[in-house]
Amino acid sequence: MLKNILLGLLILVVIMQVFRPEKNLSGDTTKDVSTLHQVPTDVQAILNRACADCHSNKTKYPWYAEIQPVSWWLSDHVNDGKRHFNLNNFGNWRIAMQHHKLEELIEQVKEGEMPLSSYTLIHRDAILSENDKTILINWAEGIMDNLKMNYPKDSLILKREKED
Repeated sequence: MLKNILLGLLILVVIMQVFRPEKNLSGDTTKDVSTLHQVPTDVQAILNRACADCHSNKTKYPWYAEIQPVSWWLSDHVNDGKRHFNLNNFGNWRIAMQHHKLEELIEQVKEGEMPLSSYTLIHRDAILSENDKTILINWAEGIMDNLKMNYPKDSLILKREKED
């Protein structure tokens, strides 16, 4: 009986390997944050090391991303990360949304909520030092200050969509 259950599980795992999610490899950077705002090399290095795998259009997949159901979990994780903040799609957002996303970035970094501990558990180099945090926060605040200087105050306020 146990042998049949194990055999059934093995067959299920093998079948699962056929169904793979689409990988995040487009690399489209036409609306990247760097097309609108200066991204110094130290900031870019931190973004590449600690943020880009989940918050850009090009993920560097580890070997275990080829195994189901891990691949499904990673795909969901990356899609969720991109939905919340995508460095490569930053230019698609209205000014108010850009401002809001930078506020969220600052909050997440200050609170130590990003990068996620599930990511840094394996990717130890993605752990942000206090210096890294200061660099990212100062960069985001600088962009927010620039937006405040160049746009009317009411254009930086994220307005809720009216419900019908």
